[in-house]
Amino acid sequence: MFLLSTTCLRGYWMHKIFILAKKANYDWLDLVVERNNFDTLNAEYLKTLVDVFELPIISITAPTKWMDKKKVDHIVGIAKKIWAQTVTFSPPHITDKNTIWFSSYLMKVKRDTWLSVLVQNVEPKMLLFVIPEYRNNTFTEIKRVTGDTGLNIWSLDKSSWVDPLKAQRILWATLKNVYFCDKSGSKTGLLPGWAGWWVSYLPLESFLMKLKTVWYKWNITLKVKPTELGAGNDERVLQNLEYAKNYYRKHYLEFKI
Repeated sequence: MFLLSTTCLRGYWMHKIFILAKKANYDWLDLVVERNNFDTLNAEYLKTLVDVFELPIISITAPTKWMDKKKVDHIVGIAKKIWAQTVTFSPPHITDKNTIWFSSYLMKVKRDTWLSVLVQNVEPKMLLFVIPEYRNNTFTEIKRVTGDTGLNIWSLDKSSWVDPLKAQRILWATLKNVYFCDKSGSKTGLLPGWAGWWVSYLPLESFLMKLKTVWYKWNITLKVKPTELGAGNDERVLQNLEYAKNYYRKHYLEFKI
């Protein structure tokens, strides 16, 4: 399934995001919960949008910082209210007061609900050059938490020489959501294929074809910067959303095994 992440249209109200996604003929959304965007925290409001537009939010992505058990419960409550299928969390940030919510509580949530509880990779940044900003952030470590993972291409680090194909081999059967975009040098969150083969180090076409050959049936979520879509210009946004969907269709749906 090809989803549109609401972060692609950050800056718009949720109502407008639903309008644009519906006009672009996207069938599913990934809701990115943002700490200071109260629309993304209001389960009743989100359920109303889903019902009015007949556009399901089947995936939720939690904030990458300031998490605890109470916030996990709130996000899971939203997921239950709108009948989402997956919820994705990130490894603990250094500012998190404790990591119990991550080390044991996420597995309890998975056991107690129908939800697939995913852990995604985040960009391996260092504070003062020696302190990891996020803990337990290797692909091997994120596999161990709940047994379900998300691959965030946006966060892949070129210096580690891990591209989407290698990451897929490591995550293998645990992979249930791919946050999809292109990268070029220090630029990330680009539309797929727009970086150009001469500057992009990501084999995105081969990656989508690989997913097809291993019978990957879970989510692929478009996650690009709003500027890449042309936010502020509805016509351009719709054109770029159509382009991204056609890219997915060509290299995944229509690829013959």
